[in-house]
Amino acid sequence: MKGLLRRFLYPQKTYSLKEIHEGHYKMEYRGVACQKCPFDYVLYQMIIHEVNPDLIIEIGTNKGGSTLYLADLLEINGNGIIHSIDISDNCSPLVKNHPRISLFHQGWEQYDRTLAAGFERVLVIEDSSHTYQNTLDVMSRFKDLVSVDSYLIVEDGIVEDLGWGKSYQGGPVKAIKEFMQTNSNFVVDLRWENFFGKRATFNTSGFLKKSQL
Repeated sequence: MKGLLRRFLYPQKTYSLKEIHEGHYKMEYRGVACQKCPFDYVLYQMIIHEVNPDLIIEIGTNKGGSTLYLADLLEINGNGIIHSIDISDNCSPLVKNHPRISLFHQGWEQYDRTLAAGFERVLVIEDSSHTYQNTLDVMSRFKDLVSVDSYLIVEDGIVEDLGWGKSYQGGPVKAIKEFMQTNSNFVVDLRWENFFGKRATFNTSGFLKKSQL
């Protein structure tokens, strides 16, 4: 009887990766849709504090909730701006009017990389289609803009763990593995990937720290 009562009062905690993934679609930041793993929210604020970027280049704006969150972190830090790139304009006025955000709507291929010239510390976030080839192409185009001791963060390698790798032609993790074969100046920073437990992030293998030019 005591055992039954204890299980009733203190039910066993259960959750699944797919349930967490479904929940992240409902997340908002300041009322703006922001599809990001809650663990990664916390990791981003620590990374930004540590790197203190002058420029964040974000590939994949969507509704702009993540962009707004990052911009507010920069505001708290007292430094930095964001160039957020997409192929459509779905952002709220809260995002469009933020003084630290500049939006680009012609896709990452049309982004003028000279706009990053003159910034000492640049951090790049790849959060676009998550398909293997597109991810690899983005990484190849923007890798040289990343500053030493800063990051190229590749989001949503989790699609492989969710069993959707085939739908994304192997997804970000496949792209990262191929990228790392020819870019030894980047290392996968497991400190962030395993911060809350082994691979407790949506950005599997995706925190790439630039160790040298």
